[in-house]
Amino acid sequence: MTSTEESLTRVRETAAEIVSGLRELLGTDDMLPRLDPVGFGAALRRAAFSLAGRPLPVARVTLDYCGGTGRAAVASVLRAAGVDVPGPAEVADDDRRYRDPAYTSNAWFYLSRQQHVLFAGYLRALFDHAEVDDRTRAKVDFALGQIIDATAPANFPMTNPTVLKRAFDTGGQSLLHGLRNMVRDLATNQGLPRQVTPGQFTVGRELAATPGKVVFRNRLIELIQYAAQTDTVHQVPMLFSPPWINKYYVMDLAPGKSLVEWAVKHGHTCFMISYRNPDESLRDVGMADYLREGPLAALEVIEEITGEPEANMVALCLGGTLATATAAWLAARRRPGVASLTLMNTLLDFEVPGQLGVFADPDAVANLSRLMRRDGYLPAQSMKATFDALRATDLVWNYVVNDWLLGADPAPFDLLTWNADSTRMPATMQTEYLRTCYLENQLAKGKMELAGERLDLSDVQQDAYVITAESDHIAPWHSVYTGARLLAGPVRFVLSNSGHIAGVVNPPSPKSRHWCAEGADLPADVADWRAAAVERTASWWTDWTPWIETRAGRRGRPPELGSAAHPPLADAPGSYVHA
Repeated sequence: MTSTEESLTRVRETAAEIVSGLRELLGTDDMLPRLDPVGFGAALRRAAFSLAGRPLPVARVTLDYCGGTGRAAVASVLRAAGVDVPGPAEVADDDRRYRDPAYTSNAWFYLSRQQHVLFAGYLRALFDHAEVDDRTRAKVDFALGQIIDATAPANFPMTNPTVLKRAFDTGGQSLLHGLRNMVRDLATNQGLPRQVTPGQFTVGRELAATPGKVVFRNRLIELIQYAAQTDTVHQVPMLFSPPWINKYYVMDLAPGKSLVEWAVKHGHTCFMISYRNPDESLRDVGMADYLREGPLAALEVIEEITGEPEANMVALCLGGTLATATAAWLAARRRPGVASLTLMNTLLDFEVPGQLGVFADPDAVANLSRLMRRDGYLPAQSMKATFDALRATDLVWNYVVNDWLLGADPAPFDLLTWNADSTRMPATMQTEYLRTCYLENQLAKGKMELAGERLDLSDVQQDAYVITAESDHIAPWHSVYTGARLLAGPVRFVLSNSGHIAGVVNPPSPKSRHWCAEGADLPADVADWRAAAVERTASWWTDWTPWIETRAGRRGRPPELGSAAHPPLADAPGSYVHA
């Protein structure tokens, strides 16, 4: 073998070692699915290839954009000279990123905002001409939204007057503090700015503070029984079913903001499911396991402690989907257990799932399934990043500006502390949930099978109180309405203001309002319900309180915390919430 051949052999061997090392590092033979499991890049490439074959529309849109940027530049020059002329782009007056008056009075900042609005319009108009399927279109639109959010002038020092003023006022110290914050977050927070400062709130003290005891524990849940705060309580106990995507205490956020505290103070014997944060040992846990070891197990313990065969279930989001599945499962077995359902921002019909549908098409689900094989779960940061991306302006770029550009610490906010306390998802359960609900819509179609029973929502005869939020980006209220119509029992449908979580953490305040229509029949057309609904300037909590009271039975002495069979194991909030 010649020296040249030997050199080539060593090069090939070295290259093979590098490739092998990269594959081991990435944990997959396919780098792209790990870096972009949802396939936004592939969607943009398909759209770009389509545009490459349509030069005339591309040229037309590009010329319009160039003309607009030229007119914006002329307008800014004239405004610098004291001539108040409008620019070519219409800007929103209520965008709080541009509250600084310099965006109107200063020609440079005025131009930066004009150019960004024109750029956003150009991207939208350009890719509207791409001939792609609906699934690709949805991903392209979402990706363009992320690009537009990221390129906003408020996100850069030289086009954010507030950042420049702060730097000048502090002698540059704000920029140094911001750089320190950025380096810290790159090293310790997955490269994203902090939304909260650790230690501002403590679970069990400021958060999840309603007194109670853990009375049951299995591999998936702890069951908390809350101490009575009234001399008498209603006969029918209440079981709170939270989602396991985050910790349970969004339903027990803080004193004065806690729905379970509100219920306890109104004379209900309340129990709460607190899910374990799963690790690789739970990789094979599926939806049937969550049904059996979650609500069904909790209902059995509640019956043993209180002597009551049924409980009013109060459930949120994915916890509401599981609570409704529980009611359908019990109906199939002709067993009692659920007296009524309160469903908060809960999808039962996933035909139009909102923005989350972008993350749950067949290719994305297949990629996620492959990525979860190594660890046996979906990392908590992946779930949090997904939800943050749905509101990137508020949950990402707002903190880029605050933490990195202004050099400030995040303001204390209990709801964002909960939001940052995200959980992992077992691989089998996550894949099954996405497939059966988002891809196949099995629950709405009566095709879902769990724990040996086929679930039929037309068997759910219980009274239901369905609350949704007008600005919900995770469970769109129109889709929640469609799902509510599948229930066979009387439904009180209520629309709250605010979004997915703030619409639930909704204690009485001057800002609270909701809409409802009298009568248990829901029209087929959601527009007809909306036209008949009456606005009330109050929290939906105050509407729900008398509704649930009439379904909670007579009042009597509170039961003891736990029982001989289920003695108290620990003080609330228990141990699983701290994992």
